[in-house]
Amino acid sequence: MGEAVLKDAAKNRGLEIMVDSCGTAGYHVGEDPDQRTVAVCEKHKVRITSKARQITTSDFTRFTHILASDESNLQDLLRQKPDNSTAEVRLWGSYLDHKPIPDPYYGGINGFEQVFQQCTRLSRAFLDKVFEK
Repeated sequence: MGEAVLKDAAKNRGLEIMVDSCGTAGYHVGEDPDQRTVAVCEKHKVRITSKARQITTSDFTRFTHILASDESNLQDLLRQKPDNSTAEVRLWGSYLDHKPIPDPYYGGINGFEQVFQQCTRLSRAFLDKVFEK
């Protein structure tokens, strides 16, 4: 969801940035997004097409920023970060309110809606601070 929302926010500002999401572990590699994620994105007319993948070493030089959803994922990313990394690795929430993005998987659709709204706010804050200085 974060990928789709950030892509949409950038597009709406006329920015062309490369955005891709991945996990720190390979539990769901190749799978489509959760249907509730798709439903919430469609409700807000945000296109979502990605498949799950795991982060790779090359991501740390391919991307300028790697954003973690929560502190646990941030620590996993920092452990995996190679010495030649050029990406800034930080908590996505650090651009706004330092709040983690909760995993809505075990809840209802309302949790997915709340995460969508949070990703929207975080996307705006990230773009404000990084691309429109």
